[in-house]
This record gives sequence, structure tokens and C-alpha cells, in this order.
Amino acid sequence: MALGRGSAMVALMLLLMCLMLHSEMAHAATYTVGDANGWTFNAAGWPKGKRFRAGDTLVFNYSPGAHNVVAVDKVGYSACKTPKGAKVYNSGSDQIKLAKGLNYFICNFVGHCESGTKVAISAV
Repeated sequence: MALGRGSAMVALMLLLMCLMLHSEMAHAATYTVGDANGWTFNAAGWPKGKRFRAGDTLVFNYSPGAHNVVAVDKVGYSACKTPKGAKVYNSGSDQIKLAKGLNYFICNFVGHCESGTKVAISAV
């Protein structure tokens, strides 16, 4: 009989874990950076008023060859510099999942970051 109760407890635990995972996945959202304007100049203010969660997906839409997306740290964001080994996206429709905490992205084409083609996003 103890084996039956143990099996029932394991099944209940698995069910609860599945429900929690499903709940987390249901809360993930997809955001198009810059909305209809896409990833372009003056994007730095785009996150204002939005609430982001870890696991949300950012979609960066732009013309390849006109921009790119580089995931950077705070120093890279502030200085508009690409750290060695940084991941550079250049597909024109990049999808990036947010990590918990601060997430920084810039365009590293000459002068673009300085013209506001950058975003800093805090994900809870």
C-alpha cells in the first residue's frame, strides 16, 4: 500500500510541475522592437511603459545590411561599443529571448547606436 501512495504522490508532483511549466509558458509574450517602425533610429525609448518578463521574446525587424543587433553588457550599451566575442545578429528578423535582469542591445553600424538604435530592457 505504501508503494501505491508513493506512486500517487509522484504522479501528483509531476502534474503540478507540468501545470507550473505550462503557466510560465502561457505568460511569455512576443514584442516587436520599435513596433511598426521596427529596429531603427530612436528606438531607445521604445521599452518605456512596457513590462517584460524573463522568457519573453523580442523580435528585431530591419533590412539586413542597414542594421544589425548586438547583445551587449551595460558598458557596451553606454559606450556604444561591441565587446569582443559579442553575439551579432544580422538576419533582418532576429528573435531573442530575454534573460531575467537587464538586457542590452545595440546596432553596431557606425553612428547607429549613438543615434538611438539601442534598447535596454529589464525583465522580471
